Amino acid sequence: MDKQPDAQGAEKVAEEKQLDEKELERKLKKDQKAQATSDGTKKTEKKQRKKAAVEDENLQDFIGPDTPNGQKKLLASQMAKQYSPSAVERSWYAWWESSGYFGADPASTKPPFVIVLPPPNVTGALHIGHALTVAIEDAMIRWRRMSGYNALWVPGVDHAGIATQVLKWKDQYGGTILNQFLLDLGLHLIGPAFTMDEQRSKAVTEAFVRLHKEGLIYRDYRLVNWDCTLRTAISDIEVDHVDLKEETMLKVPGYANPVQFGVLISFAYPLEEGLGEIVVATTRIETMLGDTAIAVHPEDERYKHLHGRYAVHPFNGRKLKIICDAELVDPTFGTGAVKITPAHDPNDFEVGKRHNLEFINIFTDDGKINSNGGAQFDGMPRFAARVAVIEALKEKGLYKDTKKNEMSLGVCSRTNDVVEPMIKPQWFVNCSTMAKASLDAVRSKKIEIIPQQYEQDWYRWLENIRDWCISRQLWWGHRVPAWYVTLEDDLDKNLGSNNDRWIVARNESDANLEAQKKYPGTKLCLDQDPDVLDTWFSSGLFPLTVLGWPSDTADLRAFYPTSVLETGLDILFFWVARMVMMGMQLGGDVPFQKVYLHPMIRDAHGRKMSKSLGNVVDPLEVINGMSLDGLLKRLEEGNLDPNELNIARDGKKKDFPDGIAECGTDALRFALISYTSQSDRINLDIKRVVGYRQWCNKLWNAIRFAMGKLGDHYIPPATVDVSLMPPICKWILSVLNKAVGKTVTSLEAYKLSDATSAIYSWWQYQLCDVFIEAIKPYFNDSQEFESARAASRDTLWICLETGLRLLHPFMPYVTEELWQRLPQPKDSCRKDSIMISEYPSLVEEWSNGGLENEMDIVLDAVNKIRSLKPPTDSNERRPAFALCRGQEIAATIQCYQSLIVFLSSISHLKILTENDETPADCATAVVNKDLSVYLQLQGALNADAEREKLRKKKDEIQKLQNALAQKMDASGYREKAPQSVQEEDMRKLTALLEQLEVISEAEKKLDAN
Repeated sequence: MDKQPDAQGAEKVAEEKQLDEKELERKLKKDQKAQATSDGTKKTEKKQRKKAAVEDENLQDFIGPDTPNGQKKLLASQMAKQYSPSAVERSWYAWWESSGYFGADPASTKPPFVIVLPPPNVTGALHIGHALTVAIEDAMIRWRRMSGYNALWVPGVDHAGIATQVLKWKDQYGGTILNQFLLDLGLHLIGPAFTMDEQRSKAVTEAFVRLHKEGLIYRDYRLVNWDCTLRTAISDIEVDHVDLKEETMLKVPGYANPVQFGVLISFAYPLEEGLGEIVVATTRIETMLGDTAIAVHPEDERYKHLHGRYAVHPFNGRKLKIICDAELVDPTFGTGAVKITPAHDPNDFEVGKRHNLEFINIFTDDGKINSNGGAQFDGMPRFAARVAVIEALKEKGLYKDTKKNEMSLGVCSRTNDVVEPMIKPQWFVNCSTMAKASLDAVRSKKIEIIPQQYEQDWYRWLENIRDWCISRQLWWGHRVPAWYVTLEDDLDKNLGSNNDRWIVARNESDANLEAQKKYPGTKLCLDQDPDVLDTWFSSGLFPLTVLGWPSDTADLRAFYPTSVLETGLDILFFWVARMVMMGMQLGGDVPFQKVYLHPMIRDAHGRKMSKSLGNVVDPLEVINGMSLDGLLKRLEEGNLDPNELNIARDGKKKDFPDGIAECGTDALRFALISYTSQSDRINLDIKRVVGYRQWCNKLWNAIRFAMGKLGDHYIPPATVDVSLMPPICKWILSVLNKAVGKTVTSLEAYKLSDATSAIYSWWQYQLCDVFIEAIKPYFNDSQEFESARAASRDTLWICLETGLRLLHPFMPYVTEELWQRLPQPKDSCRKDSIMISEYPSLVEEWSNGGLENEMDIVLDAVNKIRSLKPPTDSNERRPAFALCRGQEIAATIQCYQSLIVFLSSISHLKILTENDETPADCATAVVNKDLSVYLQLQGALNADAEREKLRKKKDEIQKLQNALAQKMDASGYREKAPQSVQEEDMRKLTALLEQLEVISEAEKKLDAN
């Protein structure tokens, strides 16, 4: 109900005259006076009535019947006294899905809004970061759907390449992933896509073939990140870089003892012809077994006599040429001589290519020294060889020293094994032209990155992009669609020994036809490359493949390009950039128009979540709750070693001494989205989630209150006339309108935490804390308040119905349940579900800025009076006074006098002018320069405490005054600041000075008493 016409209808207007606000104030004062004198009696009566009501209650009225799966939820006849997440959240999702509410129609005339959900790794259960992704994306989709868009959300599950079980395992964990994603997944027309299903596999093959045909995919011998545990190349994103400041002993998989890192080892190579020796240094001494040269700077005078000469390898006699390379060598660092291992170091690899050096691989795939390393070390694990090489150098008198050395160590994120640069024949993607197109797309704003600060990271990475290694040595994944041709008369029949013999095709039949054309009349054999493709290759195609590419589908035509790509900032390059490159190259357009990057989640202490620390949070543990024993048991089910398990246990006990309370999906979603204002990281405190679960209870009770006040036979009006309403009703609709505007503009700007803040503030601080409390006196069955009571009912219904729709994208379950309980307007066309209802929009007639300003003063006065009450004075109602300096403020306070009395829980409020004396024994507070309030404590006044309050207030105002005066006195202020700014600053300064005078006067009166 977003727009309200000016009149309530001819019949109703004829019967009703405008409410006399002064008369209403008079009646409220009378009612409150009676209430103040009978508090004690009423409380006793209330307890007795409550006890009797509980005895008369039928518990079955509060228990909802079982709902058949997929049918609309059957609600209990009475609302439960307390909100229960598990009770509220069951059944709704199945009904939404069976009703087709998640559907998106490619033939629709509505504007499309499409999000592709990043495919989570299928190799295990999800973590709280995935929950953040789902919460944000589902909120976006629900908002757009309610705003009239043809909203499509496509979730995916990634095959994740590296695995240890077969497809049975995939089915098990894939199911777990989707179950957890019902945080709430907006499943839709297309359904979840597994990147290795038949259609996606066909698309991956097609992409590889097309890119190869265009010359963008090629096979070459290059250095790759090699994991010796997994025995495969791994992607850059799977490499964690550990910064070491000094010598560090680290545990490495496969080694019983820790391995030394963070040191620089110096040793000498003997020179030929008795010319002495040349000293070099390395952090990986074992790689000297594969050295093929020594580089010096061409201008370094120390080594000019050695240019073109040779050193001799001490263990195998290999001649190492002394080469000049100004690009690599810094003559001021170390000895100015650098050992070159082209097959095992990225920089040395480039040197090897520049100088046509020999590339000698000294490692087996599992990280042992091979025969190229020499018989002395053959078969040794690489880090055992590290120790053995040092001992052998010492024996030959060539070892010099070991010094601590800062370094960055590459470690596989999956296995914790130290990554080894290895030269391997691999398939690569030439990224140059695609990267340029991706750069231009962001520069031209065809793609907008949010937050904008990450645009510079985008430019920096793509401007320095290297060709992408896309082949992996794994058993599960998309097989490389390339076949090697072996001819009958080939002497070397090893797979891949001739790089020109590869044929790329869609299938073996096509490959065979191509081979027969290339080698006519020759007997040949075809063998498919056993390697599989990097998971990011298939994931990079996701916006295309989920919509049916390479086929020309209705979905592809209707929904590509997608609207938003929402993901973590950590995969901006590894996934987002590759989707842009491949989408533009293969799809002919950018894959999405906006990229929204959410922060990374850390624990409450700001630490990265890690199994070994015990601070990883499973979203299901938060949704369903879990005892401390349960949390500890989950740790024991992991694969932590005993030391890590003890650390993890201690961490759990410290962070969750009482376990985790049941919070529910809605509270978790709202909390995670509200956290997104924290720039690049979220320090997640579960207590905040618990707080929002308690807030859900507040919403629940607001609806319970409303249902009681509306009555069983209440029918909401089709229209309302705001001008006929009491001020409090006009005010709540005006601030609701402002909350709607703030929420919508925040959502449009992707400032999601601002949207949740606007909604929370309105519900909590304006509707529940003020409006619901303020209208309670109208519902005392008195005929005097009949008109105000009717207006309050209508306003309350509008607020709840609109407020629930406003909140729905963030808390889908509780809003659906509460919305379904609200009465419907007669003959209305209300939708069956809140999720397909219209999202609130601004209603011009509701806006009332003047009234909001008045209420701001009133509520500030209420808060100040409340703050004056002694802590032990919870129930006693005392008289208060409002000192008004001017007719305008006096008129405002008089207009809302009874409201202030009721909300402040005081006996009465007397309005004073500047000429009136304030009574003795009063605590005082300054509201603004025109208004001060006093509370008569009648012997309970603590003069010292009141002086301290005034002193703190004076200090606060003086700081503001000093800061403003400093700004106004700054050089160039009068010349450069706009006149309007200078006038506003002067107004603020004058007001602050007047407030200081008011405080000084209050201090004098306090001293005089």
